Amino acid sequence: MSLNVFKKSIDLGDGRIIEIETGKLAKQADGSVVVKQGDTMLLATVVSNKDAKEGVDFLPLSVDYQEKYAAAGRIPGGFLRREARLSDYEVLISRLVDRALRPLFPEDYHAETQVMISLISSDKNIMPDALVGLAASAALAVSDIPFNGPISEVRVAKIDGELVINPSRSDLERATLEFIVAGSAQDINMVEGEADEIQEAELVEAIQFAHAAIKVQVQAQVELGELVGKTVKRTYSHENSDLELKAKITADTYDKVYAVAKSGASKDERSAAFKAIQEEVLAALGEDATETTKFLAKKYFHDVQYDAVRALLLNEGIRLDGRHTKQIRPIWSEVGYLPSAHGSAVFTRGETQSLTTVTLGAKDDEQLIDGAFINGYNKFLLHYNFPAFSTGEARPNRGVGRREIGHGNLAMRAIKKVLPGDDENPYTIRVVSDILESNGSSSMATVCAGTLALMDAGIKLKAPVSGIAMGLISDDKTGKYAILSDILGDEDHLGDMDFKVTGSRNGITACQMDLKVNGLSYEVLTEALNQAKEGRLHILGEMEKTMSAPREDYKPHAPRIISMAIDKEFIGAVIGPGGKIIQEMQRETGATISIEEKDNKGIIQIFADNKDSIDQAVRRIKNIVAKPEVGEVYEGKVKSIMPFGAFVEIMPGKDGLLHISEIDWKRYETMDGIFQVGDEVRVKLLDIDKQGKLKLSRKALLPRPPKPEAAPAETPQA
Repeated sequence: MSLNVFKKSIDLGDGRIIEIETGKLAKQADGSVVVKQGDTMLLATVVSNKDAKEGVDFLPLSVDYQEKYAAAGRIPGGFLRREARLSDYEVLISRLVDRALRPLFPEDYHAETQVMISLISSDKNIMPDALVGLAASAALAVSDIPFNGPISEVRVAKIDGELVINPSRSDLERATLEFIVAGSAQDINMVEGEADEIQEAELVEAIQFAHAAIKVQVQAQVELGELVGKTVKRTYSHENSDLELKAKITADTYDKVYAVAKSGASKDERSAAFKAIQEEVLAALGEDATETTKFLAKKYFHDVQYDAVRALLLNEGIRLDGRHTKQIRPIWSEVGYLPSAHGSAVFTRGETQSLTTVTLGAKDDEQLIDGAFINGYNKFLLHYNFPAFSTGEARPNRGVGRREIGHGNLAMRAIKKVLPGDDENPYTIRVVSDILESNGSSSMATVCAGTLALMDAGIKLKAPVSGIAMGLISDDKTGKYAILSDILGDEDHLGDMDFKVTGSRNGITACQMDLKVNGLSYEVLTEALNQAKEGRLHILGEMEKTMSAPREDYKPHAPRIISMAIDKEFIGAVIGPGGKIIQEMQRETGATISIEEKDNKGIIQIFADNKDSIDQAVRRIKNIVAKPEVGEVYEGKVKSIMPFGAFVEIMPGKDGLLHISEIDWKRYETMDGIFQVGDEVRVKLLDIDKQGKLKLSRKALLPRPPKPEAAPAETPQA
């Protein structure tokens, strides 16, 4: 059997080569490629149904990235010992690809489409997530699926002051900024990442640098598609149309919709007014209207909303809630709202509200990360919950979705950059944001509430962090555009951009940008970033009215952690055989004790909710690791009795010999009846020999008896 294999290579500019291959694997998919760099290999496939389902007016696209454990030579943990549901990390990578691909499918293409990317071979130093977008787009490029690409994704990082594309995993640890950037040959359409409080100009420079690399990767896909012969895409017809009905609905409803949009009503009032107009439209169709006609009527009414809201903004500069483009909604916040939490805050901005808690834990509370490519421990967790009641809906709770994972990750990245180092913060920290109301940018409310709650908990943040979501309304025909600060949910839905920026007064800590249109110039991007800074600092000022710096101390009911460093040789003594000593200390003191070897030292953390427990544990550990000193006096305990003396424990695990000759100044012929095992005896350490054996004396602590007087000499007789 002969294979018709095609390949293209991409040079990253420094000798590193990415290879794209098609025609060897998964040939029944509409498109499939293998992307390889070093020993990292990704298999990407795409399949799209030929027909769309009735009554669907959107693209049912699913993107799944999964890491096969065999790729890293590992067997999965857990009972089943097989790959299970996607991990949070895999979900986050899937979202990056989805957000880059989705805007570039034709608006009228509604066939169910599935993109799957699998890590099938892993190189420990090559990050696969920087290649996933390239692999997904290349699979589309060698298919006949309509797609206005290709696109690609790259990681851009600044390492030792220099911008680098797709740096190695080891180099990434030194990065001061790190972003995944996606785009086509013409435009950028997705950005996500974090930075060490950088300035806006530095972010724009990094995006431009990334775009130059993206263009090279896009061209390679174009050439691969030409080699395969997939330049002509399939024909499709996924939408019915009734232009007469569309014209009638537009004429009948546009002015009404425009008036509601201009009224400045609240979210609920506005939704009710729009719904009433839609009901009028449907009623006007008559009882004999078909389901297709009703479906088209709803679609055309949505188009009217889209056009009217955007026209109101571009022509009059008026937003749905009556604000001007740079205006931030009213803000109020409160800390210490929950008395039993270690830290808590309520942050409300307009109709968006987050109740956030902070819980402080010990080392044993760290999150175990057991992935095929990434594994280890995480001591800072941020979880985001979005219950249905926050938008006034009733729907069953089916666990955390991809949106919640993505929003929580963005907030986590934003705050992580200002956390104190491990030397200053021994705690495992869990932040939980429960969204109680939502009308735009609940992830940015989470950043603000999380910052306040951490400061309320006494965590010494380097600086407070706030976040803002920016929007864009643009018109290609007129060239008009409006950049919106602190967008509403409807402005996100009907707008062209969702750009979230977080940072302190010193600079940007994280950002996430999604574009729904082509053609965002770097001038507009810079303007949006500068406007975001203005809004972000305003929000920060409002937060500082509630709390401007962390509490001096933790809450009285918060657990305490003491860290100790001991010599490496004593680690075994603290743990004891089979963990006997450390378990006994935990049981008797009530403290949680963890120990690990680091930098040739034993690092001990003692965690308890009261000072007495910690003090007891510290005292016992100090006794174990203390070194006996010659000349010191100890309160010992008789451990065993031998014919030649007794062995006395002067410190935990440290016995010395109290020889029979050192018990008393008087002479004992036998040890019978002198001591019992368990007796306490005060002794002095006389010497430590070359073998480390301890020589003890009780006699040295007793007063020396006087010498007996000599008998008078006899007088000689005459």
